[in-house]
Amino acid sequence: MADHGALESTQTPNQSGGRGRMEKLAPPVVGSLLLLFALVGLIGTAIRDPKPHDIPVGLVGPPPAVQQIATAFGSSAPGAFTFTSYGSEADGRAAVDSRAVDGVVILGEATPRIIVAGAAGDAATGVITAAFTNAFKAQGATAQVEVVHPFAAGDAHGLILFFVVVAVIVCSLVSQALLFGTVKDVRTRERLGVLIGFSILAGLVGMGTAAWIAGGYGSDLGFWAAVGLTALASAAVGAAVAGCVRLLGAPGLALAALVVVLLDLVSSGGPVGSQLLPDFYRWLAPWMPAGPLYSSLRGALYFDGAGLGAPVIVVTAWLVGGLILMLLGDLTRTGRRSGTVVQAPAA
Repeated sequence: MADHGALESTQTPNQSGGRGRMEKLAPPVVGSLLLLFALVGLIGTAIRDPKPHDIPVGLVGPPPAVQQIATAFGSSAPGAFTFTSYGSEADGRAAVDSRAVDGVVILGEATPRIIVAGAAGDAATGVITAAFTNAFKAQGATAQVEVVHPFAAGDAHGLILFFVVVAVIVCSLVSQALLFGTVKDVRTRERLGVLIGFSILAGLVGMGTAAWIAGGYGSDLGFWAAVGLTALASAAVGAAVAGCVRLLGAPGLALAALVVVLLDLVSSGGPVGSQLLPDFYRWLAPWMPAGPLYSSLRGALYFDGAGLGAPVIVVTAWLVGGLILMLLGDLTRTGRRSGTVVQAPAA
């Protein structure tokens, strides 16, 4: 009996130890599976059935011709384009320059013409060119296509520029994650110092590397504006991540990775933009950092600064929101410490 009891007592710690090990090993597996599900679910739903939505196009020509083509596309491709009519070709070109439209179609001439802004993105320009070229071909006419505001020769599709966006957002998250994991009790001024210092360096390194690979992006003014915009976005993402971590700890880091990185990049639509994505992603994209940052970089580099207002406001709002979360996190932690000090004598 004594031997039997001794045997039981020696087996119980091993069994409990095995369960303890399993409990420690299970979270990484479960967490990775949840991440896999999120990746496939978000990306899969975004690219399942790509269709153009509300691509802005200008129409110039006699009112009957303008009305005819707008009505035709309204019936054959409802919701694909948003049409705006202009009184002259000069007005249409000005709309392209200001980024009010991604292309303009000149009607009423022997040869119809299509003017597209190359830096508006391959998706928008490709859809506009293909749709109207085919429409005119069905009428027995061959359209001339003119590309204005093209991407840089060394980055002909804007891919390098978009990967600057990806790299800056991911590395801004990583910098805060490393700070959280390696340095304990970081003071607020130190956290802000890391945030500001990294964002400035991220703007310089990110755009500097991209310009080196692409062989330059044109004017120096546009380049330095892009550096500033990249630094602003890095600070905004870093502040949002730092605020979530300061307020929620490790779960806040996971939440920030899901929203600020994964959902943000998926909803942006990548280099092709969000105009081919389903409704939810197209609605979300203008309010997240990635899409506005990519749009503002193209505006600074290829459109002489046109269309920067709304993206800058959105990214700045993310920065302010992140700083507020950081402040709330500090106040919450201070309150907890105060509560501990007051309760200690009673205990």
